[in-house]
Amino acid sequence: MVLQIDTSNFEWAAPYALSILLIGFAFFFFRIFENWYADTKDKPLYTNLFVFRKLTPSQVEILKTHFSFYGKLTIKQQKQFQHRVATFITEKQFVGREELQVTEKMKILIAAVGVMLSFGRKNYTYSLINTILIFPNQFYSNSNEAFHKGEFNPKEKTLVFSWKDFEAGYAIEDDNLNLGIHEFMHAMHIEAKVSNDIDASRFLKQFNEILKRLNDKELKKLLDETRFFRDYAFTNQYEFMAVLAEYFMESPTELKKTFPKVYDLVQTSLNMRVAGY
Repeated sequence: MVLQIDTSNFEWAAPYALSILLIGFAFFFFRIFENWYADTKDKPLYTNLFVFRKLTPSQVEILKTHFSFYGKLTIKQQKQFQHRVATFITEKQFVGREELQVTEKMKILIAAVGVMLSFGRKNYTYSLINTILIFPNQFYSNSNEAFHKGEFNPKEKTLVFSWKDFEAGYAIEDDNLNLGIHEFMHAMHIEAKVSNDIDASRFLKQFNEILKRLNDKELKKLLDETRFFRDYAFTNQYEFMAVLAEYFMESPTELKKTFPKVYDLVQTSLNMRVAGY
């Protein structure tokens, strides 16, 4: 006995099935084009597809008063920045340590530093960070049994700050000592090592170019002569990139003048082309 099915009852679904199939093909080819564009142009095809979250007036006032980068953005870019800060605060858990009470200012400014560093990227959520631990001062770390000002623990998906040192980092905007930028760059760098998204690929491509530049004899000579970067930068490749990010964000003019090629590579890796960069 052969089972017969009356397909006439399903004829209504044919146009919908075709539409779904066409959408699937369109999405597939769009992804191919997006990857090609990012690889060819060294920048993402787009960075802000949806902007719908807003900060409260008091939260915006914190940015205006304490975060100068925000004031350098256009009105449109400020809306994008607000959306990203609001998203970061919504998705991450902020926890105070040693009886420290986490304030709105702490949340906004920590989120703002992360958003600033990733503002030119499509992926800005720092998937390796779930929790922000905030200590009032330097804290003891079991990772190497020493006191730290900041720390990124990818295994625990935790970013840790001494609030005193975090505040000092953005209080002076041109001393190239910014704890927030330093630790967020560690998170971005390590994420690039384990992720396969467009921003991760672009970051590693430019980072490898930076490493090649460091092997250039003329650049090595210039580094020795100028002593431009503080010694801690040469601890390892991760610390170099973190310190380099501090110099790029806080002294862009000096970095571009002294090491123009390195500046261009960092700018491309972050796609940082706003606020005068």
